[in-house]
Amino acid sequence: MRESEMRESEMTGGVSRSAGTQAGATATGGASTTTGWAGYTASGPDSPGRCVLAGSRRHDDPGFLIRPADGPLLVAYRALRREIFVREQGLFAGSDADDIDDDPRCHVLVALAPDGTLLGGVRLAPATSADIGWWTGSRLVVDPRSRAKGLGPALIRAACALAENQQVLRFEATVRARYESMFTEIGWIRLGDREIAGAPHVWMRWPIDRIERQAQAAKAMLAQALTPLRAQPMGLGGRGFRGDDGAPVPGTDLIAACDAILPSMVERDPEWAGWCSVLVNLNDLSAMGAEPVGMLDAVGAPNHSILTRVLRGLSRAAEAWQVPVLGGHTQLGVPAALSVTALGRTETPVRGGGGRVGDEIRLTADLGGDWRPGYSGRQWDSSSRRTGEELRALGRFVARTAPTAAKDVSMAGFAGTAGMLAEAAGVGAELDIARIPRPAGASVAEWLTCFPGFAMITADRAGAPIAPAGPAESAVCGVLTSAPGVRLRWPDGTTTTAVHGTVTGLGES
Repeated sequence: MRESEMRESEMTGGVSRSAGTQAGATATGGASTTTGWAGYTASGPDSPGRCVLAGSRRHDDPGFLIRPADGPLLVAYRALRREIFVREQGLFAGSDADDIDDDPRCHVLVALAPDGTLLGGVRLAPATSADIGWWTGSRLVVDPRSRAKGLGPALIRAACALAENQQVLRFEATVRARYESMFTEIGWIRLGDREIAGAPHVWMRWPIDRIERQAQAAKAMLAQALTPLRAQPMGLGGRGFRGDDGAPVPGTDLIAACDAILPSMVERDPEWAGWCSVLVNLNDLSAMGAEPVGMLDAVGAPNHSILTRVLRGLSRAAEAWQVPVLGGHTQLGVPAALSVTALGRTETPVRGGGGRVGDEIRLTADLGGDWRPGYSGRQWDSSSRRTGEELRALGRFVARTAPTAAKDVSMAGFAGTAGMLAEAAGVGAELDIARIPRPAGASVAEWLTCFPGFAMITADRAGAPIAPAGPAESAVCGVLTSAPGVRLRWPDGTTTTAVHGTVTGLGES
């Protein structure tokens, strides 16, 4: 079984594991702060990778194939490591095996010649005992007898692709200094110098922008698209509420919210689309601290079957939350379309931009349920399994807590929505990756970027009281900062940037 603390010397090829020496490794939160590509060896200077699957610019036959290793290939990879690192280079005494080899989560990629001969390999694995999206690469080896060119870069590219496919958000390695240029040409970022076993090394990171891409895809167009609407005095909610989940109706205690469902979702899963049209709108009212009083719907359907199923899902949701559909518009024989407007009441609406630097960020989310079939990794469904009483208790959480700021987690995901809440206040956000409540069935990367059903982000002074959250789980997992954007804090104290600058461009509310 893998130990919770990884030895720096074992990862970089400096000292034999059997010697039991820790070459100055520093462990925080169950993980070493340094890892590396162990004793990378090649027959000569590596040219840019020519493996098509590894991102080559050329389409020549590279003379090798990269694939996952198991069974005999795994045995052969470890034998090659032993031959190079132990017998030829003397980097290890007796064996280069370590706890990562015993970790069932470890992935090994190998390069094979057309005749099946092993040419090289690399491994990657989570850096912490609980997988929170921080992985490291190590034990990169190429047989010096191979005549194939570009093996090293191709294996590195393949490892990067596999890491991203495994929902990794932070991927690092400690690299021998003489191979730094090979990594930087691929796109790796230099973080600092390290000296291991008397040899110069470089700490490097592969940049992964999954969270920023999701946030930009969902929200980046808003500022430019909505510019014509901002000129009116109450445009986009008016001063203090611009960009909020709901809009105060002037001269009343009413809050109005409006959301539409993707046409493709209406056609693919009509009843779920109907349910979600209620869910997302009532979430918007909940984030404002408003009590819902009614809804209006607008439904278009290409045929009677889709129309019936949409209205069935909408009706079932309205009954569960006990919020009536007061009226609306229905049309048949048109492209699929669905939008709902919800009305609620509150005399003290909670602003999305009410936070200040130093306020704690809290996530309150319903972790029950599972991925909606057909939407794995994108839409979490807990609400359809809850009773009406549970759903209404969740909806009153913000109103009863009365935080200084709140937003419901939208299609920008938790990280992107935290950035929106911070942007509306003219500040930034830092999220503690290990403290974010999430369901066991979702990776950290998925949970930070998906639509989570019911999830509220609130900001308030440290120690502020909170109301009961019903069936949801609630935890402080971040802080508002003076630096714009969204950063992730990891168990070793390192911070990485998830979103540079603002999310919507709408700016301070």
